[in-house]
Amino acid sequence: MENNYHFDLIAKSIRFIKTNHIEQPNLDEIAAQVNLSKYHFQKLFQKWAGVTPKVFLQYTTIEQAKKSLQAGKSTLETAYQVGLSGNGRLHDLFVKMEACTPGEFQKRGDGLKINFEEIDTPFGKAVVAETEKGICKLSFTDGQRILENDLEKEFPNAIFTKGLGKNGKLVQSFFKNWKIPKQKIGLDLQGTPFQVQVWKALLQIPSSQLLSYKDIAKKIEKPKASRAVGTAIGKNPIAYLIPCHRVIRQNGEMGGYRWNPERKAAMNGYECLNFSSKIAQESD
Repeated sequence: MENNYHFDLIAKSIRFIKTNHIEQPNLDEIAAQVNLSKYHFQKLFQKWAGVTPKVFLQYTTIEQAKKSLQAGKSTLETAYQVGLSGNGRLHDLFVKMEACTPGEFQKRGDGLKINFEEIDTPFGKAVVAETEKGICKLSFTDGQRILENDLEKEFPNAIFTKGLGKNGKLVQSFFKNWKIPKQKIGLDLQGTPFQVQVWKALLQIPSSQLLSYKDIAKKIEKPKASRAVGTAIGKNPIAYLIPCHRVIRQNGEMGGYRWNPERKAAMNGYECLNFSSKIAQESD
């Protein structure tokens, strides 16, 4: 009963932050919305959300700022639109949260060359896209073709070429014969420092093994950030290769999956049947 009450309080405060982010409310103002002291509220919010109210506000602010910059607005106009006092605060926010300046973010994709193609996998059709560095997107399409226009929303100003690049061919070959290629599949990870940290931890999970969100939080040495870890996992742009399907809830339930929970269960079942038997044979 108490858990439900706490959840309602946190949900209410999150709605308040999202609705009023342009006013940049402080901790006292947010806590007052749920009639708690700022000390009790901060502790409760961090327990449920995995981050402090201030960091959650920063996440909300920067997501709105990114949309504004992608729409072509100036950095000064963007700063005022999201409730910041000027370019300086916007610059500091981007450097902290995105590890780049607002201008660098706005130009992201300029001249970037991306190869893309739809391929067949045992789990359905998927689109694979890669830069010169490596795979930047692998997404199951569920029968709906992801064309160039869809990719342009994620990679504005990039130059697209239909067809598989060298890493895409390695991925296609892997799904056909399930043999790890001798040549390493390159990945081009674009995300916040925290997201990239979580995704790199996922890469350490062996086939046919499952970990909880709490386990991943411990691996990155942020044991109280299970919910923030879950959010980062939900933003994973590279299906299967970054194995977010191997992360489940603490109680053993599969949990959600951005490419369909049933597909997640099928993936783990397939790996359990095929890879665990191979590991057993190799150990004999």
